[in-house]
Amino acid sequence: MSIILKHKLTILGVLLGAIGGYLYYYFVGCASGTCAITSKPFNSTVYGALMGGLLLNTFKKQ
Repeated sequence: MSIILKHKLTILGVLLGAIGGYLYYYFVGCASGTCAITSKPFNSTVYGALMGGLLLNTFKKQ
C-alpha cells in the first residue's frame, strides 16, 4: 500500500493518459490505417499511458 501512496501521481497520470489515448483513437484515429500510434487502440492507449505517467511524474516531490 505504501508503494501506491508513494507513486500516486504517476499512477494517476498513467490512468488518465490511457483513457486519453483510447479516446484519441476512438474520436480521431487514423483513417488510412498507416499511422504507427493511432492505427490500433492498444498502441494509442499504451502511448497515452506512458506520456501521462511521465508528465505527472515530473511534478512528484523528491
